[in-house]
Amino acid sequence: MGPALAGVLQLLALIAALALAYVPLGNYMARVYSSDKHWRVEKWIYKGIGANPNTEMRWPAYLRGVLAFSAVSVVFLYLLQRLQGHLPGSLGFKAIDPDQAFNTATSFVTNTNWQSYYGEQAMGHVVQTAGLAVQNFVSAAVGIAVAVALVRGFARSRTGELGNFWSDLVRGVTRILLPLSVVAAIVLVACGAIQNFSGIHEVGQFMGGHQQWNGGAVASQEAIKEVGTNGGGYFNANSAHPFENPTPFTNLFEIFLLLVIPFALTRTFGIMVGSIKQGYAILATMATIWVGFIALMMWTEFAHHGPALQIAGGAMEGKEQRIGVGASSIFAVSTTLTSTGAVDSFHSSFTGLGGGITMLGMQLGEIAPGGTGSGLYGMLVMAIIAVFIAGLMVGRTPEYLGKKIGTREIKFAACYILITPALVLIFTAAAMALPTPGHSMTNSGAHGFSEILYAYSSAANNNGSAFAGLNADTQWFNSTLGLAMVLGRFLPMVFVLALAGSLAEQKPVPATAGTLRTEKPLFTGLLVGAILIITGLTYFPALALGPLAEGLAS
Repeated sequence: MGPALAGVLQLLALIAALALAYVPLGNYMARVYSSDKHWRVEKWIYKGIGANPNTEMRWPAYLRGVLAFSAVSVVFLYLLQRLQGHLPGSLGFKAIDPDQAFNTATSFVTNTNWQSYYGEQAMGHVVQTAGLAVQNFVSAAVGIAVAVALVRGFARSRTGELGNFWSDLVRGVTRILLPLSVVAAIVLVACGAIQNFSGIHEVGQFMGGHQQWNGGAVASQEAIKEVGTNGGGYFNANSAHPFENPTPFTNLFEIFLLLVIPFALTRTFGIMVGSIKQGYAILATMATIWVGFIALMMWTEFAHHGPALQIAGGAMEGKEQRIGVGASSIFAVSTTLTSTGAVDSFHSSFTGLGGGITMLGMQLGEIAPGGTGSGLYGMLVMAIIAVFIAGLMVGRTPEYLGKKIGTREIKFAACYILITPALVLIFTAAAMALPTPGHSMTNSGAHGFSEILYAYSSAANNNGSAFAGLNADTQWFNSTLGLAMVLGRFLPMVFVLALAGSLAEQKPVPATAGTLRTEKPLFTGLLVGAILIITGLTYFPALALGPLAEGLAS
């Protein structure tokens, strides 16, 4: 069996597994966020934090809950890192420097999981488990909560109430993320991933020196890292490390984990708005882009230019032999089209066009299928833009799911789609214009520019992966990337929740003969085109200076 055929078969197996999980998981999540019952453990949590889960919130109150919880989380994680040297289980590691502690705290709280440190050489067991792993759960739950609030905005009428943030947050953790992660961790341990709290020990000599490894609760963190589309690795090699991802099966299993909730949320959306077909239309849009990007990636990485690539069966540089080109391509596309950022290969070593595909996947806004929650609300905002474009073409007031898309709604949607590109391009321009940041680039020319463009695309879109040729552990990059992560996470949430509140206040508009049928394939095609054109117009000049120039020159 050739490597290309093996890659295609793995893709088909992955699609089949996602299809089997789609209906039951989507239905279950709809029940979770529609139920008025509280589990006993949830009641204990509400009592402990002083929240009333039955109080409905308008969008400003919901937003205050999101921001307050996230701010406390940043402070807690920052202090945990700064005090690491005084904590038990620190493995002898010192406190994290202030700028790096800020970067890491904002990274994990914003579901980005960008890492400017070597995990196995910097973080002890307490920081890894009580700090980083906890944020993997709650940051993912915050994203789902905001998405559910927007869905309620479409589903409700004549009210500005969007549910209760604290209830949505707690249920996301206790009823969805935690059960899935427990099952996933058991599977990973059974397949060879490690799970312990051992200290640092020598495993032999390497190139004249001593090789040392430390253990850790790796399988459990790996599980929520993928299920919550977080991406931060326990080890610097991330999912290329055999302790995290030991076999080709676990590699495919981890791709399944990072995709299953974002795809299934489209089913949850369809149920909550009362139209399964609307959920299928969003699913079809996501799947079309995802499969298209994988096909392009496999084509670029399997293209045989010269005898070395022909013998290797593709562009094997930077890829694990046990995983191969096909599975690495699927992982790279899936992790950058979601907000995961986990890697099982070296994105900087992909072909020029292959690296550009990973970059464009993030720059689309990570909506195919996107992160846990963020992918769905990002796609729904793009659907509003597509409906507005269609309305302009036929001279009608646009409507989506029975709600009029007026001036107020389109302003919120426009602000949403503009804020992240602005952050990416402004920070990239500043880094290239100033003399000091350029010293962090390993490469010069187009590839060096791609390293910086990729870093800010990853940070502002809350992805967390890196080209890895960039030395990001400097005061400039720790500070500016941290700022990009915070603004890229929470400013869009402001516009999403404001949009949700505006939609919830409207009364439903009955469908007429002139209403655009948004559950039809025609709308799916329009939505795909709008996403690609809007993103292309925004990022094409920057991409032309980096990966496109490199790809065309090779």
